[in-house]
Amino acid sequence: MVFQTMILTGARNTIGRRWPKNNKRLSSAIQKSEREGWLFVDSVYPIQFARWDFRHYIGILRSEHLLNTLKSRLDSVKTHNFNVVSLEPHQKDGGVFVHFQYSASDPDTALRAIETDLHTEAAKHGGLPSWSGLSGGSIWLVKGTPWREDMDRFASPIVQVTFEGPDVPEQALYDLFRPCGRIRDLALPSPVPPGSLRSSRVTFQRIHSATIARNVVHGAKFTTSSGETPVTRLRMAYQQPIQPHAIRDWMSSHPKITLPLLVFLLGTLTYAIFDPLRSLMVQGKMLNWFDYREFQLYKWLRLNTFDRLTVSFQPEGDVIPPHEEVWKERKEAEGSMKVYLNDMPSTVAFVHGPQGSGKTTMLFNILKGSGRKVLVIDFKELQKAQSDSQLVGGLATQTGYWPVFTFLNSMNNLIDLASVGLIGQKAGLSTSLQDQIKNILEVVANSLKAVKMSHQEKTKREIKRTRTEEEQKQAEERRKRAVQRGTWHDGRLDCVAGNGIMCELGIGDENMKEDDGVNEANLILGPEENANMPKSSLDVDAVSSLPIVIIRNYASNGGQIREDVLDVLAAWAAMLAESQIAHVIVVSDNRENIKRLAKVLSSKPLHSIALSDADATSSLSFVRQKLRDADTDVEFTANQIAHIERLGGRASDLESLIHKVKSGQAVEDAVEDIINRSVAELRKKAFGDDIDDAKGLPWAHEQVWTVLKLLSKQTEIPYYNTLLEFPFKGDEGALRGMEHAELISISTIDGRPSTIRPGKPVFKWVFERLVNDPVFRATQDISLNEKIIASAERTIRTCEEELLTLKQVMEAETARWWSFGGKQASSMRARILLDRMGAAEVKVEKAEKSNQELKKLLYQIG
Repeated sequence: MVFQTMILTGARNTIGRRWPKNNKRLSSAIQKSEREGWLFVDSVYPIQFARWDFRHYIGILRSEHLLNTLKSRLDSVKTHNFNVVSLEPHQKDGGVFVHFQYSASDPDTALRAIETDLHTEAAKHGGLPSWSGLSGGSIWLVKGTPWREDMDRFASPIVQVTFEGPDVPEQALYDLFRPCGRIRDLALPSPVPPGSLRSSRVTFQRIHSATIARNVVHGAKFTTSSGETPVTRLRMAYQQPIQPHAIRDWMSSHPKITLPLLVFLLGTLTYAIFDPLRSLMVQGKMLNWFDYREFQLYKWLRLNTFDRLTVSFQPEGDVIPPHEEVWKERKEAEGSMKVYLNDMPSTVAFVHGPQGSGKTTMLFNILKGSGRKVLVIDFKELQKAQSDSQLVGGLATQTGYWPVFTFLNSMNNLIDLASVGLIGQKAGLSTSLQDQIKNILEVVANSLKAVKMSHQEKTKREIKRTRTEEEQKQAEERRKRAVQRGTWHDGRLDCVAGNGIMCELGIGDENMKEDDGVNEANLILGPEENANMPKSSLDVDAVSSLPIVIIRNYASNGGQIREDVLDVLAAWAAMLAESQIAHVIVVSDNRENIKRLAKVLSSKPLHSIALSDADATSSLSFVRQKLRDADTDVEFTANQIAHIERLGGRASDLESLIHKVKSGQAVEDAVEDIINRSVAELRKKAFGDDIDDAKGLPWAHEQVWTVLKLLSKQTEIPYYNTLLEFPFKGDEGALRGMEHAELISISTIDGRPSTIRPGKPVFKWVFERLVNDPVFRATQDISLNEKIIASAERTIRTCEEELLTLKQVMEAETARWWSFGGKQASSMRARILLDRMGAAEVKVEKAEKSNQELKKLLYQIG
């Protein structure tokens, strides 16, 4: 197969608008024997790879010179009346199209002769002109139709050949394109939808070869030598090595490879960039890098502006610690806490006591002024979170962990769901709440370690500077004493006076006897003293450099997720203490929460510190001392003392009483106001505002009402007796819920529940107020009686059904000779059921009678 003569009809119309204006006159003057053709000269301009290719502008600046030089060399050839009509630059592909005329009866022979002479003439002049100044271009006879498009289709080593007609054989394509340059690959046509054109892909070794093929062969017609095969027109177009969306398409078609790779890249990005940044932000929070109040400029402005206008003020949140003699119950707890903080940590300190007993106040009074760095995590704030993302964000805010991308968790869950449908398994992008909390706490632990090391380095520098100043001061004192004794010798004089015989000029008449002088060797510290002194200071510094982590409100309000978070916090606290990274203090209202910490610290005992309500004497002394500090000297009467004793020793209630008395309110009125306010709060907390609110409580009305009635008559009640009787019937969750809500407190003996007491001392009087309210008591007793009646009637129905079954058994039962005169099992069971029915019936009658009387009472009151 060979190429037939290229048909050039219509080529002039394709680019006619860029031809010279005298083209029509030239065309009309051409004789019938004259013919036209096209040449392509490559490497005249730089090949443009993209819009940002700056070499393109170099070619534009040299364009006029290059075209003139090229035309002068082409005009020197006169073979077959060769005449250059026009030069058409195609700068994007780095070449120039040459439109020429020639005279010949045999076009093929004439064109080959013209092409040969042009190459020879170019070689005589050292090659063709080029933008780089180096000759390397060549002249090619265009076999198709020139197409000088200016679209963003930049050169590429891959050329797509589209067939407008039957497919061209692979060998014919190779023979056609191989003169342009080495071919790396030639792809056969692939199946296409009906009506679409088939194409082959030719991959060249160099982009320069692809540009020659694209401009020389585009529009050429191919047919076999016999002419039987229909004519096929070839259309050329560049194809980029990376197609648009090729990466996206490849990733979507290979999820088993891309998803694990994506997980690896995200993990690498997190550990390499975000984790160091987060650790730095946690350190900044603890070291107050971002607190404007610690800036020197702010301190100077405040000292010279606002502080000059105000006398003195108490910062909000600061609490004046009570006098030791007044608050005797705090003395032992504070001493135990100081002992723990003044030693290297090996366990966790657990501070527990009822709400309002002064746990937080005691801690911050101890830490105030100590200079220790404190990190506070309030679990109560974390429990307010409505979702896992809010909980993670809350913990990050409290610890200074930033940046945190909480929205990614939801996206990761969606990706996992999609990956299950694609590859049949999860991609592993989503993490559980526990894992997210662990990751945050791990970064915080590393930051705490960095804070510790930073403080130690700072203290070492201060100690070294102090010792250096002391040594310089001591040396100066020794020098002064030596000068006064006349034994001082300045060695610098030796440099001036010289050594040997002349050294007398440097020494003079000083008395250098040992008795008169000072032995400086004795002034140097001995090995033991020199080692012990810095060692003790470093030991003290090692303890004071440790940060303190306080976990407040360590308790769960229910839910397995919150329970798991508590376990994660417990394990993290144990790790910090055992690794001696920080002192860890866990504060909780309930002693039962110590069990979580004991599990992770099974080999070491916890440092437990218990705070309880003060006794009557200490409470009264505390109130008097606080009132004296406020210049309010009050002598309490016996009635006032009795009212104060109603509040018990709860610190929060005593502080409220002191505040009311300072405002001018009488002691009796202040105590009554506290009790009345507690009654309203307790009624809302225990019974709810409405029916919908009551449904969300972890206990029933009759359960909390039963406990309130019992505690209004007694100081404490047995735990298990209450648990086993109606209306609890073994429901321990209701009692635990009341304890968590601070309605009651459960005392333990040897780790087991023992007694139930009011949640606060003042609740004893609050319970009495509620029970003595006739309307409230009647409504609650009616509700309780209805529950009793319902329970008893269920018992009666159950007994009746079982008795009917026993009746059938007894009728079918035959007497046996060995049981003659004995009691049968059915008869014994029937007797038990009858007794149970009788007891239930008595309860029903008693409850109904009580309800009738209570309803009459309501009618009379209402």
